[in-house]
Amino acid sequence: MAERRAAAPDRASLVEAGVQVPGAAQMRELGTRIAGLLSRGDLVVLAGPLGAGKTTLVQGIGAGLGVRGPVTSPTFVIARIHPSLRGGPDLVHADAYRLGSRLEVDDLDLDADLDHCVTVVEWGEGLVEDLASGHLLITIGWPGGQRPAVSGGDGAGGDGAGGGALTGEGLGDEPRLVTLRGYGSRWQAAADQLRAVLTPLR
Repeated sequence: MAERRAAAPDRASLVEAGVQVPGAAQMRELGTRIAGLLSRGDLVVLAGPLGAGKTTLVQGIGAGLGVRGPVTSPTFVIARIHPSLRGGPDLVHADAYRLGSRLEVDDLDLDADLDHCVTVVEWGEGLVEDLASGHLLITIGWPGGQRPAVSGGDGAGGDGAGGGALTGEGLGDEPRLVTLRGYGSRWQAAADQLRAVLTPLR
């Protein structure tokens, strides 16, 4: 297993901003915008309930980074590496939904790839922050904090452990609220750029 980073994680949120995202296409667009800020060594932690659209956002990040797809929910394989198709950082897309402890996270050896990849972890809040001295926490939910009532199935595409994704088809295309919180000097330096990606999405 690779050695853990010596630097202690900076728990103080140095920048925070939010935006309402109307639907699936705009969620992917937001992911593409965020990808423009990411570089090798960045750790992104995604939080939010089932069906919030975490995997949809990662699809946009993958498109923005120019990695080999498709980007799908990694729930059952835990982690996937998407190689760059244009010489940029690879994307490590992990899902900690089924992991119950930091020891199980250690077994994934995510820190072995962290220095030369962009690492995005769904359901990673409280489990992976100490992999790096700073991280970007992205929280996705519904305006008002409660998911609208829907009828029918869970939709296609998956998000987390089989919940309905933000698919753009029926269920899942209601607006979401996305909040970005940057921790550590890395994101303090990029505060203005981070806020800039959250211009209104139409």
